Amino acid sequence: MYLGSTPYSDILIYWRNNLNVLHAAELLRIKATSKLNPEVKSTLGQFFTPYSISLYMASLFNKIEGDISLLDPGCGSGSLTAAFVDESLRRKKINSINIDAFDMDSVIQPFIDETLALCVEKCEKHDVLIDVNFILDDLIFNKTKNVGLFANKGGYSHVIMNPPYKKIASTSEHRKALKSVFIETVNLYTGFVALSIQQLEIDGELVAIIPRSFCNGVYYQPFREFLLRETAIKQIHIFDSRSLVFADNDVLQENIIIHLIKGVKQQTVKITSSPSADFEIDKETQSITATDQTTRTVPFSSIVKPNDKRQFIHIAANERDQAVIDRLSCLNSTLEALGIQVSTGAVVDFRLKDDLRQNLGSGAVPLIYSTHLDKVVNYPKNSKKPNAISVSSKSRSWLWKNSGNFVIVKRFSSKEEKRRIVAAYYDGSLPGELIGFDNKLNVFHDSKQGFAKDVALGLYVYLNSTLLDKYYRLFGGHTQVNATDLRAIRYPDLKTLKLLGNKAHSANLSQKQIDEILEEQLAKMVGNNDNPLTVQEKIDQALEILALLGMPRAQQNERSALTLLSLIDLKANGSWSDLERPMIGVTPIMNWCEEFYGKKYAPNTRETFRRQTLHQFIDGGLCLYNPDRPDRPVNSPKACYQITTELFDMLVKYGTNEWETALADWLEHRETLITKASIGYAEETSAPLSLSMPKNEKWR
Repeated sequence: MYLGSTPYSDILIYWRNNLNVLHAAELLRIKATSKLNPEVKSTLGQFFTPYSISLYMASLFNKIEGDISLLDPGCGSGSLTAAFVDESLRRKKINSINIDAFDMDSVIQPFIDETLALCVEKCEKHDVLIDVNFILDDLIFNKTKNVGLFANKGGYSHVIMNPPYKKIASTSEHRKALKSVFIETVNLYTGFVALSIQQLEIDGELVAIIPRSFCNGVYYQPFREFLLRETAIKQIHIFDSRSLVFADNDVLQENIIIHLIKGVKQQTVKITSSPSADFEIDKETQSITATDQTTRTVPFSSIVKPNDKRQFIHIAANERDQAVIDRLSCLNSTLEALGIQVSTGAVVDFRLKDDLRQNLGSGAVPLIYSTHLDKVVNYPKNSKKPNAISVSSKSRSWLWKNSGNFVIVKRFSSKEEKRRIVAAYYDGSLPGELIGFDNKLNVFHDSKQGFAKDVALGLYVYLNSTLLDKYYRLFGGHTQVNATDLRAIRYPDLKTLKLLGNKAHSANLSQKQIDEILEEQLAKMVGNNDNPLTVQEKIDQALEILALLGMPRAQQNERSALTLLSLIDLKANGSWSDLERPMIGVTPIMNWCEEFYGKKYAPNTRETFRRQTLHQFIDGGLCLYNPDRPDRPVNSPKACYQITTELFDMLVKYGTNEWETALADWLEHRETLITKASIGYAEETSAPLSLSMPKNEKWR
């Protein structure tokens, strides 16, 4: 069906045929999105919730029974409300439902009206009493002025929400209104969440999809304190990719789904994760899950450290991520204790246009931009950016003393940037007594001048380490790295920084050298060699091998990498020269991934392993199916897989001088190996042997 010209009556027919409000709401969402004014959309921070996310969010509520009152603030076209109604009726435990939905964009009113009408029709078919209200108003002003809906309103039993995302200035009316009800925050989304928590009754539940930026930083601390005081965190879901959550919008924020319960004691927290947001109902278990979804349950103390006055929220999706947090927990120094400051570069170039110079000349000093940074400061640079700034009565106060050693960090990383924190070292050697730093940089300094070389190089090593980058990603939910974020990080003490710096000698280091220098010191401090990076190293090596073997892009993922490692029983600290050839089933493979690589996949992902990795491994000649008994029934619990002898003999040479020759020989005989590995497999699985690739893919 093409929705662009589809009348609402056709949508109703489609819905009645599918008996699912959310299906129709998704069509309405798509059409509503196309009607939005881009400028208004940006102003209001509008990103409507897709079908799959709505489906999953509604499933997270613990209790939906009896008489229900639902608040959907910032409802958009109503997808979340539709999902909640479907989920409520599916559980068959409700008597009545009252729905209050807020939005302030009149353009979407026809769409939310249509969605609510569908909700009413479905509830009436199930003999469930329903009352719906759409309020075209600003939620914050409606609530804080105690008018309209909230004037005589009791608490809600449930809140489901995708609030608007937009920063609010300290002088804005929204900020003043929130302060009037004792809410201190810097963004609309946290304001909406805080107001909704206030409106929840005790034991009431809230499920929201929001940016994870509130998890850290000074500005969000009052909100974190409020959230943790008023509610208990029940579950957090995170996404491996920040670009796939709102795939039809240009959203770079990293989002999480959070489930809160008001006024109950905080207990353990369930952490789930998925590479993308392709949630669907699992036919076998009737649960809602995504491809490669993982799950773990952790004590609250691993989410918020007991002695952390800032109450940062750390979200580790698996034991590997937790190991990164634990590995750096021995570092407890602050920049203040080190006598070092970090500030945003002081020069705002468009305010000093008259003083900008392309090159150094009389009365001018160096001006550093991110384009000058590459491990060290490469100066001058032939680019659109100037290289110098004239020292004038207007610019002088924004320039720093050009002496000592600085460490410079880019404030912005691109969507494709491999690292979040990218640091460069500057030794103060450029000409001139003063120097300018652009305001898109963060600069580590000592009272606006540099500091000792060994400390600066030690800081350079630490900031550029893979371990810190992975740690920062666990609580840094945006591409921008602010000075406040850098102040919040824990650092090595002064003695350790000097040791790191003296070991480095210079900034001309490879990533491997940087990581080895830091790990050597950490191993001494914690008394063990359990480096969590060795786990990732093995996974990266397995991914490289899968690509070299010609596996399609759909199999070049962590699930397939771990499957390959399990088939050769290669653990994180193991050697490629010492492999095994176990016969192993799907469930044992998943258990192996959890035990040795800290990745616990949800039980209902077994079919994903079988159909989207192992099937292709057999088609590609990588492994054998039931080598001990080829006639074993398809549904046998003893079904197993084993790496082929040819691939095994090649893999033991990985990392040696014989590797390239062995790989070339294997690829030369690949077609024969594919046929050999697949004998009997297509017949046993009742599936035709296929070497077809996903669209735009080719065998290499």
